[in-house]
Amino acid sequence: MTRVVFRGGQALIGRGFSRRDVVAHDGVIVGEAVETVSGDEGSDRDLVIDATDLVIAPGFVDLQINGAFGLDLSSDPSSMWDLAALLPRLGVTSFLPTIITAPPARYHEAIEALAAPPATLRARATPIGLHFEGPMLNPLRVGAHPIEHLRLPHLDLIDGWNRARGVTLVTLAPELAGAYEVVAELRRRGVVVSAGHTDADSAEAGAAFGAGISLVTHLFNAMAPFGHRAPSLVGAALTNPDVTVGVIVDGVHVDPVAVDLVWRAKGPDGLLLVTDAVAPMALDQAAASEPTLGAHSVRSDGTSVRRLDGTLAGSLLAMGEAVRNLVAFTGCSVSAALRCASTIPADVIGDRTRGRISRGAIADLVVLNDALEVQMTFCAGVPVYIAESAAGRLNRPVCTSE
Repeated sequence: MTRVVFRGGQALIGRGFSRRDVVAHDGVIVGEAVETVSGDEGSDRDLVIDATDLVIAPGFVDLQINGAFGLDLSSDPSSMWDLAALLPRLGVTSFLPTIITAPPARYHEAIEALAAPPATLRARATPIGLHFEGPMLNPLRVGAHPIEHLRLPHLDLIDGWNRARGVTLVTLAPELAGAYEVVAELRRRGVVVSAGHTDADSAEAGAAFGAGISLVTHLFNAMAPFGHRAPSLVGAALTNPDVTVGVIVDGVHVDPVAVDLVWRAKGPDGLLLVTDAVAPMALDQAAASEPTLGAHSVRSDGTSVRRLDGTLAGSLLAMGEAVRNLVAFTGCSVSAALRCASTIPADVIGDRTRGRISRGAIADLVVLNDALEVQMTFCAGVPVYIAESAAGRLNRPVCTSE
C-alpha cells in the first residue's frame, strides 16, 4: 500500500501543534510527528503532500448525526453507507449514525444495516457504531421526537443492543422508572449511556451520573433549564468533572454566551462537539424542499431546521463550522477546538485508535487551511476528498471517491 507523507504542516499532536512530518502506511500512522521520513526523502511510490501553511488534524468524529445531503437515517438506516461516502467532504472520518425515537423494528434495521456494508465498499468515513437517541425519553422534553413511540425503560426494549453488534451509545431520560436497571445492563454490554430529553433535577442527575451515565446529549436542549435555585441536570453536569457534555455550537441551539459558560466550566476536556445534523444539511433549500426527520416533515430556512410547529429538529451544522464557532464564541485555541471534534468524542466511546495523531492510530486525517476550511480528508490513509484548491499540493494525481 502507498505510503502517505504530509510534509511541513502544523500537526495537532496531543494538545498542541508541532511543525513536523506525518507518515501513514497500511492505514495507520507510522511516523508520529517525526522530523524526517525514516531518515530518507521517500520513494517514487509515496504520495507526498505539501502541507506548508496548513493544519493536519485528526479526522472529525461525530457522535450525533441524524443525516445530511438529503439522507435521513431514521427513515432509512441503510443510507448510513451513502452518508459515509459524503461526509469526508466535511472532514468527518468516523461517526455514529443516530436513530431517533422510532418503532422497535427500526433499531434492529439499523443494527443489520451496520453489519452489511456495500459489497463494493470504497474508502469512506467509518460508521463506528450506532447512537440510539430514544425511545426511553421523557414526554415532557420530547423535542422533535415522535411522542407516540416513546417508551418507559425496560430490559425488553434493549434486546440485542450491545457493543458487539455495534450499539455504541444510547440516550435516555434517567429519571424515568426502570432507567437505572437499563443503564446498568447497557454498561455491562459495553454501551455508553447519555442523559438527554430529560426533566431530571440536579439531585436526580447526580444520582444518574453516579449510576454510570457519563455523557449529556446536546446540553441545554430538550431538558429542564438551569436556574439558580433549580440547577437541573445542566448544573449537575457542569459541576461534575467526570461527565462530558455534547453541545450543538451552531449559534441557534445554544447562545454564544452559554457556549462560553460551558467552555469555562468543562473545557478543554469535558466538552465535545456534535452536529445533530439532519437531512437538509449540505443541501441548498430547493433540493431540501420536503425533508424528513424520522416520520415527520421538517423545514429549513437556511439557518435552522424545524418541525412544522416550529420545534427545532436537528441542525444544519457541519463539524468544521462547529470548530470555527467554538473558537469564535469562547476564544479557545484552535488546537483545543479541534480536539473537541476528534479526540474527546473518540475517548468518550473508548476508541483510542481514532481522534489522535500518534503512532499506531488509524490514519484518519483532515487537512485544513488557516480559515479552518477542509482541504483534504484521508480515511485510513486513503485520500477520499481533495478540494480543488489543494490539488496542486500532491506530488501526483489521485483518484478519490468524489
